[in-house]
Amino acid sequence: MAENSDLSVLIVDPNPGMRGNLHNMLAQAGITKIDYAVSSGTAIRQLAKKPFDIVLCEYDLGNGSGEQNGQDGQQLLEDLRAHKLLPPSSIFIMLTSEGVYSKVIGAAELTPTDYVLKPFTVDMLQQRMRRAITRRAVFLPVHQLAEAGNIGKAIEECRSREAANPAYATDFARLRAELLMSRGEYAEAELVYQVIVINRAIAWAQMGVARCQFAQEKYADACATLEGLLSANPKFMSAYDLLARTHIALGAQETAKKILEDAVAISPNLVGRLRHLGEVALETGDVVAAEKAFKQVVAKAKYSEFRDPEDHVKLVKTLVAKGDTGQISGVIRDMERSLRSSANVDACRAVAAGMLHEMTGNRKGAATEFTNAVSAITVSRGLSTELKVGVVHSCLNAELDAQASELMINLMNDTDSGVSMDDAVQVFEKAGRHDLAEGMSKEIKHQVDELIEHASEQRSQGDLRAAVDTLNAGLRKAPANMSLALAATSAILKQLEDLGWEAQLGKHCATLLGRMRLLDPHHAALAQLEAQFAHTQRKYGISALVESEHQRAGDVRPVGDQVPRDKVQSA
Repeated sequence: MAENSDLSVLIVDPNPGMRGNLHNMLAQAGITKIDYAVSSGTAIRQLAKKPFDIVLCEYDLGNGSGEQNGQDGQQLLEDLRAHKLLPPSSIFIMLTSEGVYSKVIGAAELTPTDYVLKPFTVDMLQQRMRRAITRRAVFLPVHQLAEAGNIGKAIEECRSREAANPAYATDFARLRAELLMSRGEYAEAELVYQVIVINRAIAWAQMGVARCQFAQEKYADACATLEGLLSANPKFMSAYDLLARTHIALGAQETAKKILEDAVAISPNLVGRLRHLGEVALETGDVVAAEKAFKQVVAKAKYSEFRDPEDHVKLVKTLVAKGDTGQISGVIRDMERSLRSSANVDACRAVAAGMLHEMTGNRKGAATEFTNAVSAITVSRGLSTELKVGVVHSCLNAELDAQASELMINLMNDTDSGVSMDDAVQVFEKAGRHDLAEGMSKEIKHQVDELIEHASEQRSQGDLRAAVDTLNAGLRKAPANMSLALAATSAILKQLEDLGWEAQLGKHCATLLGRMRLLDPHHAALAQLEAQFAHTQRKYGISALVESEHQRAGDVRPVGDQVPRDKVQSA
């Protein structure tokens, strides 16, 4: 078939005979661009090099050497989705026996494009592929726009194709909602999902509503939506995960643990869920459940290309809480033997060894290992903020003040860490180290002064947008810093005055003014800035900029958080 000649296919199967059969079947369908992978690892390496239009994946992968171990197809798909190696436009078809299918589809996990049950004929495979290819062609223009970063155009394309393709109208609405969520427009996305649910109580649409509610911090609403969803669909597994996260946000960790345990009992193979269960169990003091979960994580991830050495650290932390020194040494040896050498592995090995030394009372050994951990962390990539903050506390316990301060400054300056300047100070204050907190405060003041000076230079050179961007970046790290808020508000007002009104920037300015009223309502500059803002609104015919619910509730939020889009009223 000439229309299939441009399609590329990756066959993932450890059996050479099956790979040959699939090749012949594809050739009969006019597909000649075919590559092969004999295991999950080789599949990941192939997909990391280039995307494929279609992936045909055997469920029972083994490890490519004929042994029945390693990742299965579902675990491979979990890795591909988690690490964004499978574009939305790619077709992923799982090939499986009927017995395995009943278990996999019953748990409704990960949703590949389709399942094909063995044994199957050429006609059967071609029919299923033809259906998937036809559907893919309908959505491909939207996916291409989204993959190119043109989210706004992709949303508009969804709207037009939704009307032009009534058979796929619901699917286009779903894709539009997902794109809105990717832009942080949760209220709009929730409305799209709600309209779908009103017409038909589809499980994924109810899940979409709950995701939007969670993102907007409407946790009680999210709980109600998810509980209704699970009542009607008890095997819709992702709903358990989000319900657990919602209860954690509400401070109900024990409830979250029970929800995750129920989910694992239904579908025991998803590594991410097991990891989350281990974390929640450890937090609630259930070391038995935490140990069981983390051991399964380490075992199930053994053949993954994305093994995370932090899983070993979490298992060690659990064994420390249990008081089991014997097993800790074995976990550390396994980490050293089975993980490729890297800065991340070096850091995690040092952290685990340091915890063991701490537990056995070897303070000198602990200090050495935590010093090694800090050195490795400075050149690592992707380690969690939780692990790094834990190392800061360990350094404080080991009287490694310089290392603790160095690591905390690095965290504070890392835009992806989520650690604000205020958080950095509080870590030392809560540890009873007011001296280090004062030192951190001086460092923060120095950085803020430099940032404001840099923005002032940009402003004096006429680059008003750059000045605003610089100050907003600073506010994301220090949302409660009055000096930064004053400078940012002044810069925004100057930009609005000179370059014209921008609705989003106007809302942001109103948010900053509300924040400063909470921080220091009697500050000498505040009244002048408010008057200037009112003047700018009048200049552009903006009659009122209503405060958001968060401002009325006294919620001081970092710059960059979602600002309601419907608060500006035209004159």
